Amino acid sequence: MTVSALGAGPRAGVIAALSEIDWTLCLALCAIAGAGVAMLYSIDGSAWTPWAARHLAVFAAGLILMLLLAMADLRVWFAVAYPTYGLGLVLLGVVAVAGHSSLGARRWLELGPLGVQPSEIVKIGLVLALARFYHSLSVQKARLSWSLLVPAALIAVPAAMVARQPDLGTALLILATGGAIMVMAGLSLRVAGAGLVAVGAALPLAFNFVLKPYQRARLLTFLDPEADRAGAGYHIIQSKIALGSGGLLGKGFGLGTQSQLNFLPEKQTDFIFASLAEEFGFVGCVSILLLYAAVIVMALRIASTAHSHFARLAAAGVTVTFALCVLINGAMVMGLAPVVGVPMPLLSYGGTVMITMMVGFGLVLSVRAHRYGEVTSGKGALI
Repeated sequence: MTVSALGAGPRAGVIAALSEIDWTLCLALCAIAGAGVAMLYSIDGSAWTPWAARHLAVFAAGLILMLLLAMADLRVWFAVAYPTYGLGLVLLGVVAVAGHSSLGARRWLELGPLGVQPSEIVKIGLVLALARFYHSLSVQKARLSWSLLVPAALIAVPAAMVARQPDLGTALLILATGGAIMVMAGLSLRVAGAGLVAVGAALPLAFNFVLKPYQRARLLTFLDPEADRAGAGYHIIQSKIALGSGGLLGKGFGLGTQSQLNFLPEKQTDFIFASLAEEFGFVGCVSILLLYAAVIVMALRIASTAHSHFARLAAAGVTVTFALCVLINGAMVMGLAPVVGVPMPLLSYGGTVMITMMVGFGLVLSVRAHRYGEVTSGKGALI
């Protein structure tokens, strides 16, 4: 943004800020969400309610919010980093005491007609908090030092609270996102590798003493879904049938039998990608995955152009979260990973997930618009 634009008044400043937005990225996000609206309309028997219309309305609100946040200065994001993380932890604590319980899990807060999932807020808060912490940390300390106990705690606390809900998928996503940010911030690869080995060694203990019976059943079903076709293996078997029956070009819009006849569970959320595969086939799946890949590449490119360490890590952290959601959900519906309840971003139905993703991309677009900007440390020095 030029000095002349800043001096020309608020209107010129807004126009200049809008000109810095990556509209190609916005278009790709709109295309993915549009595909989600179309699929939700189709799988509910060509009806706008209850899913498609709400998905469209939430995305429209999220899009406006994303564009507004894109104009926010990086110093604003820096200032709200720790408060956002703290708010997420407080809401997780409230959920544990007074949250809405459904299907044996306590994950939501009911605020009138709205349902809020605090674990989604924590995802953004964690990215911002880690980016702010590492912003003023030297390269040597980021590589290996006692200071790294702080980000380790920032990651472990919300992951443990989410796992107790229980929501194993989101807890693993928080751990993976936090670990990725630590590596991008400079964590020694030897230390990261040793950590992965330690996690692998602890898996048998976690399986026997930490996981709940239904979670252990999911993992065992992943290894052999045919062992309980009508029970624990039902979800993944029906998903594979939907994927395979789509063939190259699919059965056609609105003609997917697995979803239309309600054989496919959670067809509007966790398994919407399987519904898309049945109706649009291999070509439709590849098209959506290419859109996701384009979003990830564009967002990482934005992160790489930022001047401040905070902006680079924040934009990259949001992108990693988005990419992991795509990877986990895609692997889950294809039977390459256990069913852990991670939705396909922007495609799956879900208000809190949608708004959280749009806030995250508002941060990414803000980094692009203010990529030459600097933020201050807690002591007021420019970093």
